Formats: sequence, structure tokens, C-alpha cells
Amino acid sequence: MRIVHVADPKALHSILIKDSEHYPKKVEPSTEMQVLIGPGLLTTEGHQNRKQRKLLNPVFSVAHLRNMTHIFYGITHRLQKAIETRVGKDGDVIDVNGWMARTTLEMLGQAGLGYSFDNFIDASTDAYGDSLKLFFPIMSRIPLLSMAVPKLSYIFPDWLIHKLLHLVPHRDFKRMMDISDTMARRSLEIINEKKSALLKGDDALVQQVGEGKDIMSLLLKANMIASEGEKHTDEELVAQMSTFILGGMDTTSNALSRILHLLAEKPGVQERLRAEIVEARGGTDIAYDDLVKLPYLEAVCRETMRLYPPVQFVIRAAAKDMSLPLFKPIQALNSSLMSEVAVPKDTMIVLHSWGCNTNKAVWGDDAYEWKPERWLGSLPKVLEARIPGVYSNLMTFSGGGRACIGFKFSQLEMKVVLSVLLSAFRFETSERPITWNASAVIYPTTGGVSTQPEMFLKLSKIA
Repeated sequence: MRIVHVADPKALHSILIKDSEHYPKKVEPSTEMQVLIGPGLLTTEGHQNRKQRKLLNPVFSVAHLRNMTHIFYGITHRLQKAIETRVGKDGDVIDVNGWMARTTLEMLGQAGLGYSFDNFIDASTDAYGDSLKLFFPIMSRIPLLSMAVPKLSYIFPDWLIHKLLHLVPHRDFKRMMDISDTMARRSLEIINEKKSALLKGDDALVQQVGEGKDIMSLLLKANMIASEGEKHTDEELVAQMSTFILGGMDTTSNALSRILHLLAEKPGVQERLRAEIVEARGGTDIAYDDLVKLPYLEAVCRETMRLYPPVQFVIRAAAKDMSLPLFKPIQALNSSLMSEVAVPKDTMIVLHSWGCNTNKAVWGDDAYEWKPERWLGSLPKVLEARIPGVYSNLMTFSGGGRACIGFKFSQLEMKVVLSVLLSAFRFETSERPITWNASAVIYPTTGGVSTQPEMFLKLSKIA
């Protein structure tokens, strides 16, 4: 198979925006992700994907995000109390990544699904959340899955491939299929509860977690009044919920873990950020409009998302012979300069978020350094490059019609958590080494490569 790796901003613009219809996510009938989680935003193509986005876009509006802010704060204050009981007066080392995963799952649960997964009191975590945390680490151990399913999809429908995968006598395959089944079963249970509440009217919805303003309630309401051609099927609703939780939990929890890891390593940055937050808080929670405008908090989040995107690449395929224009000419093997690259039909195209985010021609010679301060001034070369990313001239959340629909939701989660935790705790590195592992979603472990996500830092209460 011919593969082209792309980080050039002009080529990315062609793939994601200008000629996006010629660069689908797949040329095969199906993929391993579609078999595992169903026909959601992450896996559908063409009209079906546009139909789904049309119904979902209003649900992720700023107006709805404002309604979720108090939910996020309520959850984060419960997290704060849970951590306080564990670190005591003298501080202690805890698994920060585990707590970030529990927190983002609960935020996605309450604000996304109108469902609570965690009371933050019990030491035991939710089985659904534990399954989701292992999804990408286990998938990274079975590359045969991504190679076999597209080929099988030419012969068998998704439901039959799903059954066949259950028969594979391999431990990681069995764990992967158990996770897939758990996601589908739990998603269907929650959707059926929502449908039942909807039929009872708005009063019943208001009594639920999320107060009827959660994403799934809003989606089901919109689905009820949509035309037949625009409605989500039950299969799509289940897939959408699994996609939302899977796509939002690991990425955000690991991004938060990365920020806290960096702040522990750079106490000067941590103190500067804490000072900005404490001043803005004034002893209470920061309102949505003020929180999203805090300059140094924004700089820390942007710089972390630039240098350490949780998802480092996405895949596309050329549906026909194409040519990719380049922002900067490259030298061919015969030493001539090329301003475009030919891409034959069926070529796999790997779009590198990290590569674009660290392009020295765009970001400067210090592109590989973590410097939040770069965002406090102007970035003329970045603007000139016209990077097609949906967020801050970065490719972290992709771009075009297939960009991450929940990136503002994720950013709000991160800022709420940071504003509360940095006001209450000081973060320091511990003696336990932290390794960041390559996977579909980058995740931390203790010591060497492992499929068990965890990250230990020392936390101490601020007097």
C-alpha cells in the first residue's frame, strides 16, 4: 500500500477543506472503529456524516456550554474534596491520571448524557469508565484488527464481523470485544432511560441528572422533531453516545494529565498560572465568560495542545488521483524543487497534527519547546501559513467538516478543572517515573511501556 505522510499546512487545507470530498476517512466498506462502536460521527462518511453533524452542531453551541459550566464546577469541587481526604495535611503521591479520567467521565456523563457514573466517595471506579480507559491502549496491541476488518468488510456486514471477532482466541481481542459490548449495552440503557423521561415531559427531564440540558436529551429532542430523512436511527444514537464518551474521555483526561505533569516540572509556570486564577476567582468560581478569557490559562492550554496533542495523527484515503499543493517547496530525489505532490488513487494519507504543530518554518526554531508565553504575543508566520485547524491555528482538533465537534466542550472541562485544582493544591513530581506511550490517544504510565494508564504526582494543600 502506498502511504503519504502530510504535515504541510497547504496540503492539509486541500485534504480537509478544499478537496475534502476526495479524501474520505476510508475507501473500504468499513473499519475496525465502525465495527467496534457503530455508525457515529467518528466513522460515518458523506451524507450520513453531514446529517449527523447538522443535528449535533447546535447541541455544542456556546449557549449550551454556559449551561454546563455549573455542572463542571460541581463535579470538580467533589473531586477537590476527594483529593483533600487522600493527601492530608502533609501532602501525598496520588494517581492524577486516574482522577482525571474519573472526572472527565463524570463530566461527560452529567453534561453529555444526563447520567452520573461516580460519587467520588468510593475507592472503586465505574466499570464502564475502566473499560473506556483501556480501549486505545489495548487496540494499540492488536494491529491485526485494523488490517483485517477493512478486508473482511468487502465480504461480511459489520454485525457479522463483530460476531466473528468474538471467536478469535486471543486475550487482547477478547478484552477489546468485551469493551465494545459494554459500551453498546450501557449506551442503550441510558438512551432508553432518556427516551422514557422525554415521553413523560419536561418536568421529568428536569428531575434527572443534567436537568434536561445535557447533550443526549437535547439530541433526542431534536431527533423527535427532525424529518424522517434527517433522524438518527437507534443504532446511530447508540454509536453517537459511545463516540462522544470514547472520544472525549481519554483525550481530555490525558491532556489534563499532561498539563499537570508539565506544571509539576515547571513550578515557575505553575505559580504564575495559579496567581492569575486566584486573582480572577476572588474566592468564588470564575464565570464562563471570564474563565475562557484568562490569558495565561489560555496560553498554557494552547501550548500544551500544540506540542502534545493527545491524538497525533488521523487517516484519510485518496478516492481518486489527486495532487497536493505545498506551502513550502520540497526537494525531490533528483534535486529539483516540487511545489506539489502527486497522490494516486487509494493512497493512504497520514495527517500529522504534531508535525504541523511543530513545523519550524511556521512556529520558529523553538517549535519543539514548551513555551506558553509564545501565545501572549503575535504569531505572524502562523497566520500566514493559514493552518486549517478549527482551534487556534493548530491541527490538534483537526479541521474542515470532520473537525472535532466537541473541542469547546473539552476546553471548558480543562479550564474548570485547572481553575479549581490549582487554587487548592500544589503539584510536584514524584519518584515514580512517567512514560508517555504512543497509541491512538497518547497516555501516561509508570516506568516503561504498559497498557495500564496512570500518572503519579505529589499533591499538597495550599494553606
